[in-house]
Amino acid sequence: MNEPLQSIIGKTTEEITKIVLGLDEAAFRGKQIADWIYNKSAESFEEMKNLPSSLRTKLNEQYRVGLPEVAHRDVSSDGTMKYLMRYSDGVTVESVLLPYKDRVSVCLSTQVGCAAGCTFCATAQGGFTRNLSAGEIVGQLLRMQKETERRISHVVYMGMGEPLFNYDATVDSLRLLGSEVGISLRNLTVSTVGVAPAIKKLADENLPITLALSLHAPDDALRAELIPTAKKWKLEEILEACYYYAIHTRRNLTFEYLLIGGVNDSLLQALALAELLKKSKLPGNVNLIPFNYVDTKRGFRKPVKSQVEAFKETLQKAGRITTQRMIRGHEISAACGQLRQRVDSVKIIPLETLAESTV
Repeated sequence: MNEPLQSIIGKTTEEITKIVLGLDEAAFRGKQIADWIYNKSAESFEEMKNLPSSLRTKLNEQYRVGLPEVAHRDVSSDGTMKYLMRYSDGVTVESVLLPYKDRVSVCLSTQVGCAAGCTFCATAQGGFTRNLSAGEIVGQLLRMQKETERRISHVVYMGMGEPLFNYDATVDSLRLLGSEVGISLRNLTVSTVGVAPAIKKLADENLPITLALSLHAPDDALRAELIPTAKKWKLEEILEACYYYAIHTRRNLTFEYLLIGGVNDSLLQALALAELLKKSKLPGNVNLIPFNYVDTKRGFRKPVKSQVEAFKETLQKAGRITTQRMIRGHEISAACGQLRQRVDSVKIIPLETLAESTV
């Protein structure tokens, strides 16, 4: 059986130049290829018309560009586009393009499935298959950029997977988005359920990105019910790691809080959350996310609108800047994992077999 062709997406301009030199071609061709891939979202070497045909032939014999294909696409009335991306081995992940008046943002996946096992998440119900490479992560953005005229300027790592369980590929992809695609690192946000040692490690990478911590509960007991990994890293350890991150990067954090009706949306829990963050001495705003309905074993439901407003007001009175995420793409199952659940099926690895394999 022939070995699969290597993907060029994921390689830096310097690495592509080395490939070109190895093919007995001029070094400047490497920069041309990188430009075609990272700035023009080319999906084949044949599109690269300023390359000699002899070089395109050599590249085709050993490499492929590596853009994922669109297996499915849904478009919401608010302009949100939800993609199911398929890679060369047949696995699929979800990506979302979110157009706003002042910017275009995309949401990227870092894993096929997820090992965190959050009880409110559709992705978690599908288990975990494998990590994505840095090129596969960046490829999602390049595919969406190819399909929109507006320039993508903001990226959130809030799709399928826990980014810090796929640490090396996540960091490499962040560097690629900054150095090759040209997106400001300050416009990149990585969301995590709280992988304490990886948060500290990320702080030392010298990347001025935003870290978003998925809290979802003001205490360890409830958090462990919602997020199984909370049994491994307690809030005290996670917030200590976040403090280290804030001090070393001089970047405020965002605290994500999913509001689930009757579970974590009481005013007492809002006060407990405010007190928890006060004690942590961490800067940053709280972003409230009303539960986007997913059919789960727990039967979770949306919070009542008045309760969301009261929760927000309680945090604000306690001195914490609080925002509420705009609900977008609800009619196209924009909650992570819903589209893949609906139109696709993959071989999965049970979550229990991954408990000791994560960071």
